[in-house]
Amino acid sequence: MDDIQKVEKLLKKNNGVIETYQVEELGINNKVLTRMIEKGLIERVARGVYIGKDTFEDQYFITQAICRKGIFSHETALYFHDLCDRTPIRYQLTIPSYYNTKLLKDKSYDFFYLKDELYEIGIIEMKTPYGNKIKLYDLERTICDIIRNKKRIETAIFTDAMKRYAERRDRNSIKLHKYAKLFNIEDEIRKYLEVLL
Repeated sequence: MDDIQKVEKLLKKNNGVIETYQVEELGINNKVLTRMIEKGLIERVARGVYIGKDTFEDQYFITQAICRKGIFSHETALYFHDLCDRTPIRYQLTIPSYYNTKLLKDKSYDFFYLKDELYEIGIIEMKTPYGNKIKLYDLERTICDIIRNKKRIETAIFTDAMKRYAERRDRNSIKLHKYAKLFNIEDEIRKYLEVLL
């Protein structure tokens, strides 16, 4: 099996998306990727991220490949947790306060900054509609985020998300109150849940 075939096998295994480090782990020279681009076998969609010729661009996956510390949050996380019907117009991500990404200048993104000890809370993995794994915040962390940043969330989206959360059988009130305490929003959480439950 030659190097191009190895890369094609890796593409198939990874839902049509590969990153430079994965190719290097196989001991394949980066020049193979350049040859594959020239032959029209792959396309470079971001620095170090490539997709196969028949692959749809998974913007969620590509975003995290570019911004490795970015965790999908707020309205984007609401969408993945089925607390919002609207596909995000702008991707919302939370990043550590010290982190710098070239995406900061791109108007397609909204960033929220947090210190490390709060940034790490509630990170989970989910699959995008294209089957790639991304990181986002869990259900209860997402609720805490939208309450903490209510002014940056559309009123209709906020209200709908809170109602849907209250109706969910898989909601975890203990975890929500634990997170609320960490984020110092216990009173706000109590207020909203008293109205909805």
